[in-house]
Amino acid sequence: MSDNGSGDEGISSQKYHGQGMDAGGNNFDSGQQPQEQELATKMLQIQSKRFYLDVKQNRRGRFIKVAEIGADGRRSQIFLAMSTAAEFRDHLSSFSDYYSSLGPPNPDNVPDDGKLKSEMMLKDNRRYYLDLKENSRGRFLRVSQTITRGGPRSQIALPAQGMIEFRDALTDLLDDFGIDDGGYKGELPEGRHLRVDNKNFYFDIGQNNRGIYMKVSEVKSNFRTAITVPEKCWSRFRDIMADYCDKMGRAQLSPPHTHQGGSGSGGRAGSAQPTREMDTFGGNGASRI
Repeated sequence: MSDNGSGDEGISSQKYHGQGMDAGGNNFDSGQQPQEQELATKMLQIQSKRFYLDVKQNRRGRFIKVAEIGADGRRSQIFLAMSTAAEFRDHLSSFSDYYSSLGPPNPDNVPDDGKLKSEMMLKDNRRYYLDLKENSRGRFLRVSQTITRGGPRSQIALPAQGMIEFRDALTDLLDDFGIDDGGYKGELPEGRHLRVDNKNFYFDIGQNNRGIYMKVSEVKSNFRTAITVPEKCWSRFRDIMADYCDKMGRAQLSPPHTHQGGSGSGGRAGSAQPTREMDTFGGNGASRI
């Protein structure tokens, strides 16, 4: 029996047309391309499948995109931070050793879920599930990537016979580019708390593979909401708040403005609605529109 295990139970994939592969974007796999650079690539032909290992770099650091292209052109992909790729490489060695110790496939002695050996890796908000499985097509390593906040699940299936070849290709890339993910390495500021009347506001600084952010949470007895502000626009966020504070301070010090008589144009009396100013952030600064 050939170890062709497709592992296609529930794989979400799409047709691959050669060009325009997702560049990773805000969450490595969002499809957006923030000035990304491809540093190296390797292609492996393992049985009927092709695997592309691409080392990429953007302002958040380096990572490896692994794309699986099936014989019918269908494509699946996962994304690994460099440090996660190194951990995955080590797991490949142990999975390969275990696979080598197995005897020939026996359809009468297969676990109900098909799993022969499993491991899990955790990186920031991502979980990776590694399952050596067996089905009617053979044995294969299924690698599933999930995002803890409920994002889409993606996975690839590597024929068991190709684990060593895949590990060696991954090792070559890690030897060339290291296992440093890049990004901020310092200690993040501690969270702050502010109480106003019956409301509590919490300011928490965090970091994920998209960068550093501030989460501002408003909490009442039976209500909670939050916003997330990327670090790249903190200074502009601060400037807007300072501008409002300055304007309200001047308004409170100014004598009240009284209107006498009606408007010459016959307009309706009352408070004028303020004109709203909008800021768009383009990465290096804000522009007024």
